Amino acid sequence: MSPTGAVLALGDDALILSHRLAEWSGNAPVLEEEVALANIGLDLLGQARLLLSMVGDEDELAFLREERAFRNLQLVEQPNGDFAHTIARQLYFSVYQELLYGQLAAGDGPLRPLAAKAVKEVAYHRDHAEQWTLRLGDGTPESHERMARGLQALWRYTGEMFQPVEGLDGSGDAGVVDWPALEAAWLARVTDVLERATLTVPEGPRTGAWAAGAGRQGLHTESFGRMLAEMQHLHRSHPGASW
Repeated sequence: MSPTGAVLALGDDALILSHRLAEWSGNAPVLEEEVALANIGLDLLGQARLLLSMVGDEDELAFLREERAFRNLQLVEQPNGDFAHTIARQLYFSVYQELLYGQLAAGDGPLRPLAAKAVKEVAYHRDHAEQWTLRLGDGTPESHERMARGLQALWRYTGEMFQPVEGLDGSGDAGVVDWPALEAAWLARVTDVLERATLTVPEGPRTGAWAAGAGRQGLHTESFGRMLAEMQHLHRSHPGASW
């Protein structure tokens, strides 16, 4: 993966998760959360547009690529499930993204300006996920159980976040990320939140032959193809159309 590919990977992460969050429109448990999730999705879409525009035409990259050409993490493409499942996915990813952009904002690569702005947005995303994790984990027996199930189901996808991305490891000019330090900080923060929420850190491997690094290589889970078809349908049905 080239430096351009590294930028594409980060853009795809934001694009795909923004679409997943948009699926809550009209379906969120309360109106306030429908607005909150929509706003987080819009923040991510803004990040995606900036990143994708750095490597090509943003519309073509979003709507005309085939499934194997996307380089997003498998974590962000996972279906929403129930609200607790969505919050578990958001907690894992937003903590990772805040730490990642924090490192990039402190560097001197071309992603520094974008990261410096995005890290402020992502701090809100992380806080939102954290507060809901605390509320659900330390809430009713049912909310506790649902939150625990979501965390456990998504745990296997978290290892991929810390597989070094070429172009962000000193091999290119996109920036330098200290991946072991990023993983250690992520695990410490997530553990702290879960302990305060009366939840336990999930058991089981965080990497595997299928999950580790697969999304970055263009290998995606079954649900991704269906989501992509929905996301690209309008653009592909009316090629070249303008509003």
